[in-house]
Amino acid sequence: MTFNAPVPSPSMPSLLMTQLDLGNITINWLRGGDFEVDGGTLFGDVPKVLWQLESPADADNFIRLLNAPLLVRTPEFNIIIDTGLGNKLTEKQRQICRVGRPWSVVEDLHALGLKREDIQYVILTHGDYDHTGGVVMKNGSGGAELTFPRAKHILQKKEWYDISHLNSRSAQSYFPENFSGLQASGMLTVVDGNRQIVEGVAVRLTGGHTRGHQIVEIRGSGGCAVHLGDVLPTHTHANPLWIMAYDNFPLELIEQKEHLLPSYRKPNWWFTFYHDISMKACRLDDLGKVVEQVA
Repeated sequence: MTFNAPVPSPSMPSLLMTQLDLGNITINWLRGGDFEVDGGTLFGDVPKVLWQLESPADADNFIRLLNAPLLVRTPEFNIIIDTGLGNKLTEKQRQICRVGRPWSVVEDLHALGLKREDIQYVILTHGDYDHTGGVVMKNGSGGAELTFPRAKHILQKKEWYDISHLNSRSAQSYFPENFSGLQASGMLTVVDGNRQIVEGVAVRLTGGHTRGHQIVEIRGSGGCAVHLGDVLPTHTHANPLWIMAYDNFPLELIEQKEHLLPSYRKPNWWFTFYHDISMKACRLDDLGKVVEQVA
């Protein structure tokens, strides 16, 4: 398994220049918009004197994160994992989230020779707005439509229930406009637990960050990768006790990390990231230290 750069073109964004090759499956990262979060929320109870050594904050204590959807291409299917911030945020929301570079997923697909209609599956790790903002996009006439109209959108049963039955906490992060028309379109597929989506790609229910959070296992002919979503938002969270204030079920999340991380810390497995500003994927040793990375 290797990571390499596709043949560049004048219009190809730099983020797309990195490709993880797993033999018959490849992974590219798309520009889903970046934003800033308070360092205290990103690391929860971890003292700043520790986390700032790994992730220095700016003068206002903010840390910049990516929202980088994964494009997974198998011999038969094109799959998107999570969808970025989308293009529907209001100016007030953009200011609150300190959004920097915009959502450019459709343009990035074009640079890779794909159209929106070429995506057959969208796997959503969970329902938070920074992962689902691109499910529904604002079109050129100001209306809303599914970004990937021919794709089956995969969500866990528990997660879809919580998206459909908002409480005072989830309403702050599960935006109804991100799911408008999805169920009516017939393109929503709700799964209950672990499920193989296509050959080489499977989802696994973890909970922890949200009640219905799921991860994605990718097994190619030349190597494997696991996308832990917000169970492992950045490589600095490889310590099982380093969790976010955003995690809804912290003790459950710690237990999951203590189980999951050792099971994937193997020579032929990569950990892929959605939020990490410094690397797209890495391998970890038994102590949780990065031994190889896709920068």
